[in-house]
Amino acid sequence: MNLPNKITITRVLLIPVFILVLLLQQTDTKYAPFLALFIFIVAALTDGIDGFLARKQKKVTKFGKILDPVADKLLISAALIAFVFLREISVWPAIIIIGRELAITGLRVMAASEGKVIAASNWGKWKTNLQILAIIVIIIDPDIIQFPFYIPDILLWIAVFVTILSGVKYFQNSDIDFFREEKN
Repeated sequence: MNLPNKITITRVLLIPVFILVLLLQQTDTKYAPFLALFIFIVAALTDGIDGFLARKQKKVTKFGKILDPVADKLLISAALIAFVFLREISVWPAIIIIGRELAITGLRVMAASEGKVIAASNWGKWKTNLQILAIIVIIIDPDIIQFPFYIPDILLWIAVFVTILSGVKYFQNSDIDFFREEKN
């Protein structure tokens, strides 16, 4: 197994650690928000690092192509679900973002069944970066710095808007015939 794939696996393994530390906030553990923030940032940074190394070292694998986006979706989804549990966000942004991720995963599966690959778009990259930024600000806000004017909520809803827009763009740019009948 190559280094980029090990980095991706590390991101997946950091997810339960991040969630555990994030949930420790409920026990008034003083350093939990700082540690949760650190773990999340490290996990989020591995997303760029693994892809960069895989391309630079020409070590792109099928495993990495599948696990990398799944790891991203798991990290973001786990954070959003934890925030809903902690009552730091409304359930609606989590439902919209996770629903979009499932829809695009389904689109990619359909494309793959037809031998096509749907690569990440700039909209998808903006979506991911905005989601990561919103999550960082949500972790920071209640325990470290009080942002004015509901900045965490505003950032989260901007991320939701770009998430929806990027999902629409993926479907528009795919050349999948969703209603073609299958031959038996």
